[in-house]
Amino acid sequence: MAHKKQSKIKKVSTVVGKKNDRTLKDLGVYINMLTDFGFKLIFGTEANKDLLIDFLNAVLKIPGGIKEIQYSNPERKGRIKTSPTTIFDLHCITGNGERIIVEVQTHSHTNIIERGVYYVSRAIQEQGKKNKEWNYELCPVYLVSIVNFRLNKLDKRENVKDKYMSYIQLTDTETHKVFYKKLTLVYIELPRFKKKINELHTIIEKWVFLFKNLHKLKNLPDIYQSEIFKKLFEEAKIANMTPQKFKKYCQSLKNLRNMNLVINEYKNTINRILAENARILAEKEYFQQAITEKEYAFQQAITEKEYAFQQAITEKEYAFQQAITEKEHFQQAITEKEYALVEKENALQKALAELAKYQGNMN
Repeated sequence: MAHKKQSKIKKVSTVVGKKNDRTLKDLGVYINMLTDFGFKLIFGTEANKDLLIDFLNAVLKIPGGIKEIQYSNPERKGRIKTSPTTIFDLHCITGNGERIIVEVQTHSHTNIIERGVYYVSRAIQEQGKKNKEWNYELCPVYLVSIVNFRLNKLDKRENVKDKYMSYIQLTDTETHKVFYKKLTLVYIELPRFKKKINELHTIIEKWVFLFKNLHKLKNLPDIYQSEIFKKLFEEAKIANMTPQKFKKYCQSLKNLRNMNLVINEYKNTINRILAENARILAEKEYFQQAITEKEYAFQQAITEKEYAFQQAITEKEYAFQQAITEKEHFQQAITEKEYALVEKENALQKALAELAKYQGNMN
């Protein structure tokens, strides 16, 4: 039986058939560590416990290091029936009692930070003991979250642009000193990690590079010649899988790709909506500008008409006033003429009276 199992492991492509031979070739040499199956194959088995310990030591840098871990049930039911069940990717306890939650998130979602806080709160809460002698002493709790997206896309500062690891603890906001050392959240943002294979120097850099690129590699690079990484590369070979594991990996990879398709379609839909909204807004602004210009031109025309009309009225009023003035002057002249005529008539009457008197005296 052992011989047959070994044969299956070495000849998985033969077992799955010619059709899947092409699939196996298309999948590459090594697994994608961001798939649920790939992540748990490398870190979630007793046989590969040393791989997880090496990774956690590189990330957490716990004084004295992690020597031993025990996997615990990743499913956590609430203390009451109405509480939701929490399922971690990995949950383990070190030989010193530290609780460590390891998560891989390939896509962002609402309240990702709150999710991490909730996870560590569950790991803290479950340490409580019902006996009266318990004095609230807690073991340290760590969350290591590998995310394939930027936690804050809007942060464009140069000093954080390539900062791919964040360590979060409770601190005093004024002194910036750590207030509580037993709670740590570590976020590894893969898109911010830009180093190439010839630029890797530290253990953590080598691990982060593999999360991003293991499935793209064709063979074991020289920089990964330590025993721990040799084991990882051997475990990650797709050709070494049993047919059952190969099937599970293909399904896990399909789930990841389907999710990528859904997310990309969602992003494309959002981009189309944003583009359409931008187009509508641009048209609205264009028409608003046109309306504003028309209104301005119309108002300008009205103003000009009103000005011209007012000007015409003013000129008519001026002409009318001039005519009145001229009439008054003419009336004045007539009055003066009439007065002069009266004067002359009076003088004539006086002269005639004097002439008549003179004639009377002559007789």
